[in-house]
This record gives sequence, structure tokens and C-alpha cells, in this order.
Amino acid sequence: MDQRVKPAPHEIRRARTVNPKTRERDLAAQLGISEAELAAAHCGDGAVRIEPRVNDLLTGLEAVGEVMALTRNESAVHEKIGVYDKPVTGNHNAMMLGENIDLRIFPKVWAHGFAVEKRDGDDIRRSLQFFDAAGEAVHKVHLRPASSLYAYQKLVASLESSNQEPTIDISRPVLDEESEAGTTSLDDLRDRWSRLTDVHQFFGMLKTLKLSRRQAVRMVGQDYAWLLDNDAVRAMFHHAAEGEMPIMCFVGNRGCIQIHSGPVKSIKTMGPWINVLDETFHLHLRIDHIHEVWAVRKPTKDGHVTSLEVYAANGDMIIQFFGKRHEGEGERDDWRFLAEHLPRIPSPTAA
Repeated sequence: MDQRVKPAPHEIRRARTVNPKTRERDLAAQLGISEAELAAAHCGDGAVRIEPRVNDLLTGLEAVGEVMALTRNESAVHEKIGVYDKPVTGNHNAMMLGENIDLRIFPKVWAHGFAVEKRDGDDIRRSLQFFDAAGEAVHKVHLRPASSLYAYQKLVASLESSNQEPTIDISRPVLDEESEAGTTSLDDLRDRWSRLTDVHQFFGMLKTLKLSRRQAVRMVGQDYAWLLDNDAVRAMFHHAAEGEMPIMCFVGNRGCIQIHSGPVKSIKTMGPWINVLDETFHLHLRIDHIHEVWAVRKPTKDGHVTSLEVYAANGDMIIQFFGKRHEGEGERDDWRFLAEHLPRIPSPTAA
């Protein structure tokens, strides 16, 4: 167990000053603190604590205009440029259904929020940053040159917390451990899987059977899920770009899932990262974190749909892909052909 004493707020601010170019996530890791604690240390000195009232945030953001939405996990960063329009509020689930910014949000996970100003030369970069109870980032909103500063400041003022202390209480993260799958029969899994009529029923099926997603795809059989070579993701990106094929790309964490729907064009590999560098969509994916890639076939009332699901070594899903489709439409032929012809490898036994 790490017994290091956490640095005081003034020590955190000094470290930020000494390392102005270091990314927040990396600096927090170097200091042995969470990213939320790094933000909190700057309250009164470039940061304002705000209440993570998701519904008020979603309804207030449209007036800010064009911004960049960022959702990430340990292995992937998903960035979309656009406007927060078409919000759907809710206390358990909330959504943003705009053309460019498409989110699925779980408000109860959002525990801490900050409005952050960071000087970059002569410019000031402004962002709204939200974290879970463990201090992990769940979602960030970065202002752009076209953003309305007035609307942003008005929104921050409406969300400002009465508590501006430079420290916060952080709870230890609850880790999801894959349970033993022995209590679920293969016949039961395959029967329930075969009777799916909508991809959104999949999570409920897993919950009923007490299976993780990866356990289910390992168990179900190769007519529904098959293992691909880890380089399948890179191959998929290049084929999709060359064929101008619109795809859906999901990156999420406990508190937020962010979705890109549309083509991808500029695919660049840099060190351990594969990157999409398009006009309104940036994606950064750690290739070296990929442990397994599965092609997964799910029945729906419109015919089966096929996803690519990328897993880390601990069983967490890093990123998921579909061919772009709307409710009531069948799967794209070009996407299905691509998914079914990516290089396969022998499947492991069920975990």
C-alpha cells in the first residue's frame, strides 16, 4: 500500500507552476494524487468549485456555443467539437443528442466539479471539469475561440459552490472484479442472447445472468462472438477511412459515454497511440493497452448488428465500434463485411 503523504495545496500549485506543460492526468499521477485533488488545490487561484448538477449543466451549455467535449478512460480519449444541444435530463440517466456531441450520462457518479482557467502564453484556456468520488475525470468541456465567454461565466456563477476549500475528500474506487461464470449455463446464455430484439437489452441480460461483458462474449460461442487479432482496430480504421464508411465510436467511463457517429478520415499512429485527427473528432487510443478485440453479433428486430469491442487486461472495455445506423434500420453491408473479414485468432476458453 502507498503510504506517501499527499502534498499540501500550495505544494500542488507549485508543482503545476514548475511543470506548466505536463498534462493534468500525468502531473496528478506524479504527485500521487487524483486529478480532482489537483483541480481543487487551485480553488481561488485559477479554479472555482462548482456543483456537479448535471441537468442544470446540460440545459445551460447550449448558450455557450461551440466547445470541445472530452470523455476518456485509462486507454482512450474521445474529443468532439460542437454544440451541446438536444439535452435529455434525468436523475439516473441523462443524454445529449446533438449532431456532434452525443453523450450518455450517469449523474449519480458525478461527485466533484470545477471551472478551471489555465494561462497558455497570452491566452487563457477555460474548461469545466467533472470527477467521480475517487477523483477520476468523468467529463470535461473545453471552451474554444467561438465560445460565448458571457454565457460560460453566467453558467459558472449559477453552479458555483459555497465551498471553495482547496482540498476535497476522495473515496477509494470500487474495482469491478469479474465473478465466476460457473453458475450460468451456456444454454441459458445462448437462449437469452438469441432472443434479444434490441442492443440496449444486452446490459439487462448480463445483469440477470451476473456476467461481465467479457465473460459473456468468451462463453457464448463463435456464431455470436469471435476473437480478432489485436491489430484489427488499426485495420478497421484504415478500411473505414479509405471506404468513407460512417462508423459509431463509443468511449466511456463510470460516469459518461461519448459517441462519434460519422466517417473518419485522418488516421495517424504516433508511438503507442493510434489517433483520429479529423475536423470535429479527435480520438487517441493506446494500442499497447489492447488485450483482446472481439467481434460481437447481437440479434435485433431489424436483423443482427455487429460490434467491435476492445478490452484491457483487467476486463474493462476500452472502446466499442458499430457501423453507423439509426433505430429501425438494418446493419450496413459494408460494415458487416469488414467486421466479418478482419483477421481472427483462436478464442480462449471462457473465463
